[in-house]
Amino acid sequence: QVQLVESGGGSVQAGGSLRLSCAASGGTDYRTYMGWFRQVPGKEREGVAAIDLWGVTIYANSVKGRFTISNDNAKNTLYLQMKSLTPEDTAMYYCAADRRDWQLLPEYTYWGQGTQVTVSS
Repeated sequence: QVQLVESGGGSVQAGGSLRLSCAASGGTDYRTYMGWFRQVPGKEREGVAAIDLWGVTIYANSVKGRFTISNDNAKNTLYLQMKSLTPEDTAMYYCAADRRDWQLLPEYTYWGQGTQVTVSS
């Protein structure tokens, strides 16, 4: 079992920054691949960024150059640094973990409860 707890969401004006955190515990094997996803009501969950145990990253085109995913293995914490935010980034953000390399597909086994990000114009 893997427990994931997101934090760091909030309200910010367009052009601002936020850093999301995801504290992970349990199931080390299932934390080989981790990712950040977002979802707005009525839409499918969208992959934002993913990282593996070796630090290889992948980003959705919509966030390349603005978002950075990182993993502090010593602190068992996954981060998503978000810059130059726009209203289109408004969503519930979730972190996810698995031992399979799902990259940006929402097929991960373990999910956090989400943290809301709201960007106003």
